[in-house]
Amino acid sequence: MPKNRNLLSSLALRRRGVTSRVVHRVWAWAQETGAVTAQHPGRLRFGRIGTGTRLAFPQGTVFGEPWIELGDHCIIGEQVTLTAGLMPDLDLGSETVLTLGDGVVLGRGSHVIADTTVSIGSDTYCGPYVYITSTNHSYDDPHEPVGKQWPRMEPVVIGPGCWIGTGAVILPGARLGRNVVVAAGAVVRGEVPDHAVVAGAPARVVRSWDPGKGWQPPLRTPAPVPIPDGVTPEQLAAVALLREDPASGA
Repeated sequence: MPKNRNLLSSLALRRRGVTSRVVHRVWAWAQETGAVTAQHPGRLRFGRIGTGTRLAFPQGTVFGEPWIELGDHCIIGEQVTLTAGLMPDLDLGSETVLTLGDGVVLGRGSHVIADTTVSIGSDTYCGPYVYITSTNHSYDDPHEPVGKQWPRMEPVVIGPGCWIGTGAVILPGARLGRNVVVAAGAVVRGEVPDHAVVAGAPARVVRSWDPGKGWQPPLRTPAPVPIPDGVTPEQLAAVALLREDPASGA
């Protein structure tokens, strides 16, 4: 009997392994087939989708595509929501509502809600679960449920080269300058100058660049040393091996 049990257990494990491999292959096929690109837009008809841009499968909620323009070489992660307008099937006029510049990255589970204009500059990278919205609830009437009160809308502008950390929230009316860093979990409203680092809820500037003094307050870690011209990958690998070898004395 123990031999029979072992045989049955072995067969069950093999079947489970085969099933697992099949599931992973089917999922990989679905991810590849379900991705949205300019060549394979599926049901989505964006105002523009640039060369090399890809929306990973599965997509999140997407509507108002005719008023959404995506630049070249953007990376849109899984379950990312992109919406233009308060609801689907509205006529939003002739102007673009939501614009992503070239090379924008939106991490998994992020939301960009553009009930009025939202612009994200080129080469801005967003971590997962970032929330960018041009709309917020109003609370004029203390007796009416908040969700039933007409929302307020203000345009959002995010400059080029920004880095927006995981779980950050960009509120209506926010205007971020060039190369701004938003710390994970920060809640940003109002104007943020170029080359600033903001953190907290509400976010405040915790570091900024001064042309005369450099970073203020100064960075706590030294800037990386650039690789000298002419150094080959093989030489870099050899140096790395020397640093890992205690006998080398490096």
